[in-house]
Formats: sequence, structure tokens, C-alpha cells
Amino acid sequence: MTTAGLIDLHAHSTASDGLCSPTEVVHLAAAAGLTVVALTDHDTTSGLAEAACILPTGLTLLPGAEISCGIRVEYGRWVSLHLLAYLFDATEPVFAAVRARLRDDRVTRARRMVEKLAADGHPVRWEQVAAQADGVIGRPHVAEALVNAGLVNSLQAAFTPAWIGAGGRYWVGKDEPDALDAIRLVREAGGVSVLAHPYASTRGPTIGPDVIAAMTRAGLRGLEVDHPDHPPQARARLRRLATDLGLVVTGASDFHGPSKPQLLGSETTSGHAYEVLIAEAHGAQPLTASAPPASAPPASAVARPPAPHSGPVASWSPQTP
Repeated sequence: MTTAGLIDLHAHSTASDGLCSPTEVVHLAAAAGLTVVALTDHDTTSGLAEAACILPTGLTLLPGAEISCGIRVEYGRWVSLHLLAYLFDATEPVFAAVRARLRDDRVTRARRMVEKLAADGHPVRWEQVAAQADGVIGRPHVAEALVNAGLVNSLQAAFTPAWIGAGGRYWVGKDEPDALDAIRLVREAGGVSVLAHPYASTRGPTIGPDVIAAMTRAGLRGLEVDHPDHPPQARARLRRLATDLGLVVTGASDFHGPSKPQLLGSETTSGHAYEVLIAEAHGAQPLTASAPPASAPPASAVARPPAPHSGPVASWSPQTP
């Protein structure tokens, strides 16, 4: 039976660079009429416990993370990519260690950007940046500090070559695993992977069909086709490519809260595509309020208890971010 309703498989919270707490993401997903929402914070699952225990009846939480990675293409160029990993075992030690390294690198990278800004006399301090983050500190928190200091008038303006945009004056590169290795890690942890916004050229360099074909041979299972940064022509090309390669087509809002215009549910995934993904994963299960997993942790394992609500409570058990 095909899952019915609105399914959004890409959302961020304050566990990484979103501006809404996991609890707020769940409330907004329910208000938007979603039946499934995936919490996919950057390189971390730390927001899932809070989100799970506030789930209302009728809303399913798909555990996931957006993994930073990249791949070497023609002429030795390195292209940064994002891999949406779903339903993996968050406690699997090899993949957990890679995510921990990526989170540490995000902090180091942000600190170096702040140091470069301060060296040029700009009134941005590390303490200000760190105070804005509930979870993993990253480049968006530096951008927010630039806005607060009056150096730029918007977050978008911060992500330009004059400031911390890719290759910009205060930009610092990042340490990323190879995408083929990342796909393997997700698969060996029992999860499934979908390439996020593959043709979003406004974000930077993109990869071609030949590289996506190589990723498919490594175990990639889907393409995020319907994304706010994909114009109609890019979506059409990606749909044809997904058909040629036998990949699942997904859609998602890439919700971050007020920092970006797209709302939860503005782009969605079909019930059939969702069911294909969950059928192929075995590292974790979708979470619902009416059917909590048998391995639910004690109450002390939940990071931040939400406000009381009248429905049943689900739990997210892995303790590894």
C-alpha cells in the first residue's frame, strides 16, 4: 500500500544550521499537513531525540542526516556535494567516527573564518558566533554574525565572494570524505542515500551524469529532483537521468526556517518513492507516535524534554550523534 499525504525528506533544525528547534520543526510539519518529515541536519542526528518525543499522531519522523562529501572530477577539480542519508544505524562506529570528524571540521572552519575577519578589523568574535548555535557550529552562524554586526544586510549577502562565499575573501575550505566512500559508509550502516540538490548550480560547481552514474554503481539510491534551487529544465534532466539509472526521484523543501524562503512541504516526495527507500534500509526505522521502537531509551536519554502534549510518545534510541 502506497503511503498517502505530503512527504518532505529534507529539513534542518538548530542541531545544525536551521533556525527552528527540532520541536518547532515537528510542530511546523504537522501544521503544514505533512504525513512524513525527515530531519536531516548536517553530519549529525542529535536533534532526533527531541523531535521524536514530541511527534503527534499522524506524523512520521524519518531519521536521517545530510552528509558533507565531495568528488574528484575532470582536470583534478574537487566538487563539494551533500548526501542525504536515511535510516542508518547511528551507532555504527565507522560512520559515526566520520560524522564526528566532519562536525569537528565545521567548528575549525568557522573559527578560521572568524579569525580572518577579525584580522581585517571586522567586529566579529568567536564568542558571538558560538552563542548563536544550539548544535553544530558552521558557516551559517558566521553569516548570522556578519548580519548582526551590520557588515551585510542579509544572510544571502554574507555568502558572496566579498565575504564567506565559496572562494571568497574570508572563505575557508573544508575537509570532506569522497562521495563514493560516503555512499559505502551509509550502506554499511544499513541506510540508503540520495544525492541532495545535484543540479543546484547557484550553490557552486555541479557534477555531470557520468559522475552520478559512478555514484549509482557505488550504491546511490536516489536523486533529490524537486528542490527549490532546481529550475524546471534541471528537474526535467534529472528525471530522465533517474529513469536511465534506475534511481528513486525525491522532492523536499530543504527547510531551514526564516533564513530561507521555502516552507516545509513546498516540495514533496511521492509515497511510492518513500516506500522504496524505507524498504531498502535496515539500520533504523521510521518513527511514529503510535508505534515507538522496542528499544526506546529511558527518559534521561532524551536531550531536551518538550512541552507536555496529549498524544503517545515515540523515542529515538541511538546515543551517537
